[in-house]
Amino acid sequence: MAFSASLSSPLGFHTHHPNPPAFSPKAPPKLTTTTTIRPITTTTFAIPPLSSATAPTFDGTTIAVIGGSSVAAFAAVLSLTDPERRRRIQAVEVGGDDKEVVREYFNNSGFQRWKKIYGETDDVNRVQKDIRLGHSKTVENAITMLTDDGSLRGVTVCDAGCGTGSLSIPLAKEGAIVTATDISAAMVAEAQKQAEEQILAGKDDLSPAPVMPKFEVKDLESLDGKYHTVVCLDVLIHYPQSKADGMIAHLASLAENRLILSFAPKTFYYDILKRIGELFPGPSKATRAYLHSEADVEKALQKVGWKINKKGLITTQFYFAKLVEAVPA
Repeated sequence: MAFSASLSSPLGFHTHHPNPPAFSPKAPPKLTTTTTIRPITTTTFAIPPLSSATAPTFDGTTIAVIGGSSVAAFAAVLSLTDPERRRRIQAVEVGGDDKEVVREYFNNSGFQRWKKIYGETDDVNRVQKDIRLGHSKTVENAITMLTDDGSLRGVTVCDAGCGTGSLSIPLAKEGAIVTATDISAAMVAEAQKQAEEQILAGKDDLSPAPVMPKFEVKDLESLDGKYHTVVCLDVLIHYPQSKADGMIAHLASLAENRLILSFAPKTFYYDILKRIGELFPGPSKATRAYLHSEADVEKALQKVGWKINKKGLITTQFYFAKLVEAVPA
């Protein structure tokens, strides 16, 4: 989810309301719904009007400033490009579709790249460090969503697309019974290693002792079972909306009480930034990135009898994600 320039104004998490009251920066209005979500601080930047927007390139840390009057013209140029051609070649090379491209990427060069981003090493550039901050804020806010309703002790949670365990491990420390899965065997092995170091090593200091997460190599389509809560962070970016609808339905079928999703929001402004990034892919940008509108995600949830209960926006300079909690309608 690393496609933005200076992005949105700060947004705290809030309970979904069909007719939200007007926002006042000095005194936020009280919501009349039964659940109140405390504000969550995120690192954000104000969106400039399109007439004065700046847009970055996305190769390394070089930033090219494009005047707002150039954005519309540049959008026309983007419409003539064919970023899909490179991705089709990648799919042929690995002998599969989007899913096989993702699997291959995150088991090889992508694993090394994202292991650094998700980790604590200083061996990252400015853009990667910013993405690390954005992802960590998404994880932090997801945990807040989960713990706002009470203790997680004994609560079953499926972390679908667990990566290196950045969510699974803290959930286990909170007492949750975690099943963590990822399409990448390399990611799962790293998550297992991190969990052993962080949980088993400090088990004597925690009372009661946490249960180690159960890590498995699985793609989203292969997930089964029933869980109190299903969480899927920063994964839908790999699915076009046509497939995301089915995936959201599948994840909802596994959840008994709530489903937490994050996705890169689709707006005209973000879409243009994404297309600019596709012109400067760099050697490590090897998978498609799909944006999703909140309306499309909400519609997919409604089709299977779920509704959005809480939502928020996390943005940094090069990362943006919409985070939603859905519950049975």
